[in-house]
Amino acid sequence: MTLVTDIHELEQLYGVPSEASLIKVSDQITKNYQLLIEASPFMVLATSGPEGMDCSPRGDARQVVFIQDQKTLLLPDRRGNNRMDSLRNIVRNPEIALLFLIPGSNTTLRLNGTAAVSTAPELTSQYKMQGKDPRSVIIVTIREIYFQCARAVMRADLWNPENFKPANTLPSAGDLMQELKDDFDGTSYDKEWPARAKETMW
Repeated sequence: MTLVTDIHELEQLYGVPSEASLIKVSDQITKNYQLLIEASPFMVLATSGPEGMDCSPRGDARQVVFIQDQKTLLLPDRRGNNRMDSLRNIVRNPEIALLFLIPGSNTTLRLNGTAAVSTAPELTSQYKMQGKDPRSVIIVTIREIYFQCARAVMRADLWNPENFKPANTLPSAGDLMQELKDDFDGTSYDKEWPARAKETMW
């Protein structure tokens, strides 16, 4: 096995970044980057803590994060499984990365910066859904933001309905858990899940 273990070797292998890959980087939200953020209902939040890395999907109705100013984003923390993996990491290590997806678009948006967790009522009350406030809001301070080349989404043909997998061809949540714990009742879990999800979405 041949491993690359040196930055110089890596640079020799890949060469230098193109001009376009460098000029697209901004230290704040531009007018066009604002349009991409406001169009994105889904993103992936990457954090790091003493136990290692974590990558968490985040989605919301219409847009997933909200712009406070050119350097600051607000992410309401909606209902989940209460593992708090991302939040645990943020309170110990504020470094974060975000990757935004926009349904139907091959352009993605990347952001690196720092984050803090706030429970201030003046923040949480702004993002009420179905009468419920998020329990916290993640405040993101931008260090750099830039769009990502569309090749990855194009190669995956991500938005092509012909590539969508029928749900009945994939393992359900109940199947996944029952595989890991023999006495887990996966059938009952799957049967009860739709109603539980509807009641706990927000």
